[in-house]
Amino acid sequence: MESPTLLILAAGMGSRYGGLKLIEPIGPGGETIAEYSIYDARQAGFGKIVLVIRKEVEQRVKEAVKERYGKHLTVEYVFQDLAKLPPGFHAPAGRIKPWGTTHAILMAAKAIHEPFAVINVNDFYGAESFRTMAHHLQSGTADYAMTGYILRNSLSDFGAVARGVCTVNDKNYLEKIVELKDIERESGHAICTDADGRETRLTGSETVSMNMWGFTPQVFGQLEVHFEKFLEQNGADLEKECYIPSTVNEIITAGQARVKVLHSGDSWFGVTYPEDYPRAVDSIRHMIEAGYYPRRLW
Repeated sequence: MESPTLLILAAGMGSRYGGLKLIEPIGPGGETIAEYSIYDARQAGFGKIVLVIRKEVEQRVKEAVKERYGKHLTVEYVFQDLAKLPPGFHAPAGRIKPWGTTHAILMAAKAIHEPFAVINVNDFYGAESFRTMAHHLQSGTADYAMTGYILRNSLSDFGAVARGVCTVNDKNYLEKIVELKDIERESGHAICTDADGRETRLTGSETVSMNMWGFTPQVFGQLEVHFEKFLEQNGADLEKECYIPSTVNEIITAGQARVKVLHSGDSWFGVTYPEDYPRAVDSIRHMIEAGYYPRRLW
């Protein structure tokens, strides 16, 4: 049975956090959130690790990975670059922001030839999520997958977050996903404010995506088609990004794939904002004390 690959999206600018999250220590031995994800993934049966990074941080990242865990597993690197676009497209002058998560995944098309999972570098997903995802990816199904979390379990206490809010049918397939960029807690519920200042009240019990996806290599061709469509419509914009939830929604709507929702009751933690950092450190410490992780991972 072929081992799935873990693709970690680590090329974001980190503007809200203000640091390079891939090498930010969280654990008592200097471990990062990404290391706990890698540890959980390896325990679940994942093989190769592919990191999507920016070229300008290559040396720092490679040195940190080599020192921390590079000798224990296979790590490959791909680079998200503004200039890496389909033929006929060019980045507009003044563009600084990356093109988004759809583009980031596309950067791994030549490195991945087996079923794979995608995660964010700054989010903690939990061991059970990796076991469930590995089981799906090794089942031989052509269906894609998404790990769904309960919205109230996935919010930061220190500012707005982006989440893909999902509509799921009674057979646990994704019917629709809408990317909402500014969701905050409010009196036990949640509220989303769009770019025009319009507010949408959410119950907090909605199923949301935390960008933990499972794909087969077939997805790369689909992503390229939809990314080209995005560039045709938004390529001159200096700010807009092509997010994977929106792209997956287009793929579902077009009937090009089905996405199985793998539900998780775990509570999220991560480092979206600097204020999230102490909670992440405490969460890892509690899990070590409870025996979920060794004090030193490697």
